[in-house]
Amino acid sequence: MFSITQRFQTLSNTALTYAIYVAVAVVATFYYQLYFDGASSVPATVDNISIKSHFKSSRSFGSMNKKPKENTKLTFDIDADLSPLFNWNTKQVFVYLTAEYPGKNSQASNKVTYWDKIVTSKEDANLELKNQRSKYNVWDVEKTFRGREAVVRLEWNIQPHIGPLVWGSTVSNATIVYPDSKVGGK
Repeated sequence: MFSITQRFQTLSNTALTYAIYVAVAVVATFYYQLYFDGASSVPATVDNISIKSHFKSSRSFGSMNKKPKENTKLTFDIDADLSPLFNWNTKQVFVYLTAEYPGKNSQASNKVTYWDKIVTSKEDANLELKNQRSKYNVWDVEKTFRGREAVVRLEWNIQPHIGPLVWGSTVSNATIVYPDSKVGGK
């Protein structure tokens, strides 16, 4: 006859095995539903982008040794329907606006975040923002952004109740060129 500890161990191992099978099934159906709801092709437009750049000497704005550093902010419009990203396993969606531009050498690429938002429900998933200001001042490792071309895109991160995070971006991109001369600000 088996002892009580052997019976408990067998019961625990069986319960753990079934829990793993259930978790795998939840994650698989989550991905399956996202795929068929069209999460990979979320429509969005980002337009009317204007760039404001100014030089700041504060260390909290990227300056070193009191040498001024160029900081940029954006004003933009966003129209996006993120409802295909929500299903029964979605806890929240983290949405953020990025700009990607070439670095100093040809192999480097820089990516910065200007704005973000956490969307917690499908009812709040329709973003219609006009003349939205960026949340963050952005500076580059180099002294200036001037003359660089950047691709602006709205990206998202689904945070599910169970399973790994899912990253993606919306279908549309916008291209901006940082002006050669100082625009806006001081």
